Amino acid sequence: AISQLNDDIIRSMSIGAVFSDFGGNINSIDFHRKADLLVTSSDDDSVRFYDIASAKMVKTTYHKKHGADRVCFTHHPTSVICSSKHNLNSHGESLRYLSLYDNRCLRYFKGHKERVVSLCMSPMNDGFMSGSLDHTARMWDLRVNACQGILHLRGRPSVAYDQQGLVFAVSMEGGAVKLFDSRSYDKGPFDTFLVGGDDKAEVCDIKFSIDGKSLLLTTTNNSVYILDAYHGDKKCGFSMDCSSNAVVIEATLTPDGRYFLSGSGNGNINAWNISNEDATEVASLDSCYSVAPSRLRWAPHRVMFAAASDSVLTFWLPNN
Repeated sequence: AISQLNDDIIRSMSIGAVFSDFGGNINSIDFHRKADLLVTSSDDDSVRFYDIASAKMVKTTYHKKHGADRVCFTHHPTSVICSSKHNLNSHGESLRYLSLYDNRCLRYFKGHKERVVSLCMSPMNDGFMSGSLDHTARMWDLRVNACQGILHLRGRPSVAYDQQGLVFAVSMEGGAVKLFDSRSYDKGPFDTFLVGGDDKAEVCDIKFSIDGKSLLLTTTNNSVYILDAYHGDKKCGFSMDCSSNAVVIEATLTPDGRYFLSGSGNGNINAWNISNEDATEVASLDSCYSVAPSRLRWAPHRVMFAAASDSVLTFWLPNN
């Protein structure tokens, strides 16, 4: 069970399933919050749908016109939001609300002028957020085409809701993270944290831990920071040497918030126990690939995680 995760279980994690039939790099992966499902988007313009209980691919849909860049589940287990990879110059971004069940686009969301680099669904309602290279974060509602709110920001914005959907975090240049009340974000942020470190690096991925106590930040130069989500204090920081691959990594926390996993430059997946004041590395898991696994996600309710290395998806399970 998730509640009984320990160092030995983390060390025992090994590849239980491999999916290597992608025709391009995997851009994004996301688990459904409740159902045993995973969705991927990749450079072959596909959105793929997996049952993680049986480790089987259930469905593939192709989106040749717009491509498939970022993807995240809505509350419905067969519906996702997907951002575009193609035709951005002529049309701007068209975020799409897709039904994977019958391969239909239920709604378009237009407004962003550049590529969307961050996407997240509210756990509380039909709201979702997007962060774009046009230096805006936008709030949307699945039921309405029009943008519901906009924040003008400096730099590359990453966005994340906490697990209750009451607070969202937005990162911007200079390592600043601003926290907003999602019901009254027009009043401005109620708190701002400064991560510090390399001023040239921008935060490219931000996640709240499931217990809401920690914020996980990854930067474009592959430094990873874990902050206290209440006070902004830096709990720990790591530098992942992925420079040789020029990939930007997305790390993950276990659901209990006690362990942190990330790809590294040698292709391994490193795991740290961060439950004590001094973070300790507990495992370096051999991914069998020379490329840093750039996308990691731990399943919300299972002792398993998914990793994407270039165009290969792997499911990791305890080896017992």
